[in-house]
Amino acid sequence: MSDAEEEEEERRSAHAPVGAVVEEEEDANGQEEPGREECDGDEEGEGDGEEEEEEYEFGDADEAMQCVEMAERSAPNAGVQDYEVLAARKRKALADERTERDASSKKPRQGELSEAEAATVFDQLMEGFGLRRKRRSKDAKKRGRRKGTRNKYSPEVTKKLGDATLLFTESRFKEAIPILHEVVRIAPNLSNSYHLLGSIYKECGEVDKALNFLILAAYVSPKDVFLWKKLIDMALKKEDAALARHCVLKAMRADPEDVGLKFDCANIYRAFRDYQKAAEIYEQIVRIYPSNIVARKAAAQMYRDCGQIDKAISLLEDYVNGQTTNIDSSLLDLLISLHLRNDAHSEAMRQIEKAHLVFGSQDKLPVQLQAKAVICHAYLGDMEHAEVFLQNVHLERSKDNTDVIKEVANTLENLGQYEYAIKFYLMIEDVAVHNDGSSYVKVGECYVVIGEKRKAIPYFYKALQRMEDNVDVRITLSSLLVDEDKSDEAIVLLSPPDNSDKPKPWWLDGKVKMHLAKLYYNKGMLENFVGTILIPILETLNIEYANRKVRKSKKLPTNVLYERAKVLAEQRPESVFQGLRPIASPAELQKANRAKKLLEKRAASNEDMIKDDLQRSKQVPPISGLLTDAENHQLVLHLCQTLALLHRYWEALQVINRTLKLGNDTFSDENKEELRSLGAQIAYRAPDPRHGFNYVRYVVQQHPYSLAAWNSYYKVTSRIEDRFSRHHKFLLRTREEKTDCVPPIVISGHRFTAISQHQSAARDYLEAYKLNPENPLINLCVGSALINLALGFRLQNKNQCIVQAFSFLYRYLRLSDNSQEALYNIARAYHHVGLNTLAAIYYEKALAIEVKDHPIPRLPYEENSCAQQDLKPGYCDVRREAAFNLHLIYKKSGANDLARRILRTYCSI
Repeated sequence: MSDAEEEEEERRSAHAPVGAVVEEEEDANGQEEPGREECDGDEEGEGDGEEEEEEYEFGDADEAMQCVEMAERSAPNAGVQDYEVLAARKRKALADERTERDASSKKPRQGELSEAEAATVFDQLMEGFGLRRKRRSKDAKKRGRRKGTRNKYSPEVTKKLGDATLLFTESRFKEAIPILHEVVRIAPNLSNSYHLLGSIYKECGEVDKALNFLILAAYVSPKDVFLWKKLIDMALKKEDAALARHCVLKAMRADPEDVGLKFDCANIYRAFRDYQKAAEIYEQIVRIYPSNIVARKAAAQMYRDCGQIDKAISLLEDYVNGQTTNIDSSLLDLLISLHLRNDAHSEAMRQIEKAHLVFGSQDKLPVQLQAKAVICHAYLGDMEHAEVFLQNVHLERSKDNTDVIKEVANTLENLGQYEYAIKFYLMIEDVAVHNDGSSYVKVGECYVVIGEKRKAIPYFYKALQRMEDNVDVRITLSSLLVDEDKSDEAIVLLSPPDNSDKPKPWWLDGKVKMHLAKLYYNKGMLENFVGTILIPILETLNIEYANRKVRKSKKLPTNVLYERAKVLAEQRPESVFQGLRPIASPAELQKANRAKKLLEKRAASNEDMIKDDLQRSKQVPPISGLLTDAENHQLVLHLCQTLALLHRYWEALQVINRTLKLGNDTFSDENKEELRSLGAQIAYRAPDPRHGFNYVRYVVQQHPYSLAAWNSYYKVTSRIEDRFSRHHKFLLRTREEKTDCVPPIVISGHRFTAISQHQSAARDYLEAYKLNPENPLINLCVGSALINLALGFRLQNKNQCIVQAFSFLYRYLRLSDNSQEALYNIARAYHHVGLNTLAAIYYEKALAIEVKDHPIPRLPYEENSCAQQDLKPGYCDVRREAAFNLHLIYKKSGANDLARRILRTYCSI
């Protein structure tokens, strides 16, 4: 943006686009300089008459009546169109001026208007309502009042004014108003008629209309300080700070020596925290009346609040150093406080010693100065004065005494003198008119710092009686109770009450719930722990997830821009005079200028405004810092472990999934590994393992050559009934990446066997055999797959396939040391292909071996089930299965007696 455009924007912000009242005079930075006018008047001299206050007058009666009609409109938006017409006229004049300024050789500073330009703009605004500046020749001007011009009105005007005044005193307002309108037509520049109209509407309760007419009267007669003061009172009652400031500045121009007006102006700036301008006006009062202690003290306080400590000290020292008696104690107290704030302890002690000389002795010093003496000596390491103060000073209950004692106590606490700080904090109980409990909190904190936690507990209880909803005090007290082995008492302290209808209950605070949950967990009350913290954590994770999706808009919403732009020109639809700027800081003015430019740019380009209902804002979660605080990370881990222990697998997986997704950058690698491991365990235990498949897969990816990891993985995937595409894709990808890894090849063969694709299964098993030929399980799988393949219809050389199958089965028998299970599997294979004679031989060999029982492994999710609880002895022995199959062979061959004997021997109950 060019400098010319920035200059134009600053000027437009200084002079609002709509209305008939201009802003106060501004300095080179676009900021008002309150009180500059009266200083200029003093410098030029009072008797010259050169700086006589400017006046405005109506050109004719029609213009005056038009303004009266606008002032009397009652509808809030009735005059907006009229104001827009005036704004258009002003914008055209400003555009012309900018063209002339750009063509000039010397460019003025940004935001600075020359005296001629300011007069032109002001005249344009006034001409919008028919008010024109009275041009007077300064050369021909003489001192004093022009003779023969005072009260030179026709008898008709005087009579009508008298009649209207009489009707006003009799409360006959409807009859008085037409008469005053007639007076306006006859004498449009007579302020009495506007003043009386304003008084009438004020009596009728129509404050806005009254303001309009009183402002007209004041502008027609700007030297009438009474009118401006009346407007100040009405503006303050209406809480219109901008109008009140404007009227105060006008009144100060009319009467530069009125100190009361300066106080009013400074108080307005002070109320709106514009401490710099308030301090400058208070300092003007001090220059006029150096003995005014109130103004001097207020100026020092304002300079202190805006960070100019040295200037505040200088202002006070100029007065204190010139006084030997009757020094105001509050002013001296403020000066000592400023020295202490500036770390000038020696200067503060010098002022204390001077106070001793003035007041005679230590006992005669005011309490504030005695307290300051204690603070000064405490900074120098001398605590004897603190003991003397505690023993000798007895104070009455008052807010001032409470503030004094609190200041001493806070200073001693900051200096590490905790024992003395406790004594002063306890004094507040006897001095305070209303003890809010904060002093008890301070006493408890001091006891905690010095290691006497047991003494701190009663004071925190006292504080909690007065501040029941204070969460921090409640949590601190519960922590102290836990340290003293009073966990049950701490739980009661944090538990919600039985009956309460508070709008914002303290027990719903996230910090309270977290602290209470930790107490439940430490005591082993797992159900209470989960019930307390699960819902807040889930809500926090959901809100954090939603907040991640909220993108910060690059464009500000239109309503925000309008709010910022209001600072430049506050609209008053009910008022004749527009353009008064509210009190604002330079930063706010800069924001308002940018907002106004953006609004104009959008309006010029017909850009669609951003709708407020489409703007999503980030929500505040119940538990703050859940994903960033390491202590909270442990709480999340404990919650997931407890949920898994209570078999609430779905809720545990919810917390794990969302935590890993949101806390990938904040959680430590150790915590993330623990969460993933827990997710794998939940998938292993849960009846429906689908939701935890990712964690089992992650464990296998981290340990691709671990048989235990692959066993867990296969136990999880084998319980998924339908075809699980993610499982198949993962196996293929793993086999491609890890060509020497046997478990995924074997699992792939199992998958083909389950869907009766024996050729594919045999291919996978043989591939695994090449990598690990000495594995008994792989040999068994290859033999079983080849036998199943040989029994199919598409294979031509079945005998060769069967021979190959048995070669693998006999290798399996050798690798398993002729175990009963291997003998049974070979017999079952012979039985399956119809070689019953060989099958009977191996069944008999299996019957000849007795195997001891071993515990049958159970899946973790079956630990609490009732299945397999009443197993009889011999459940690890396969002799019954071998005997039953052998009896079928005997029965088929016609040896019924042998079949009967086998059943009676091995299969009878």
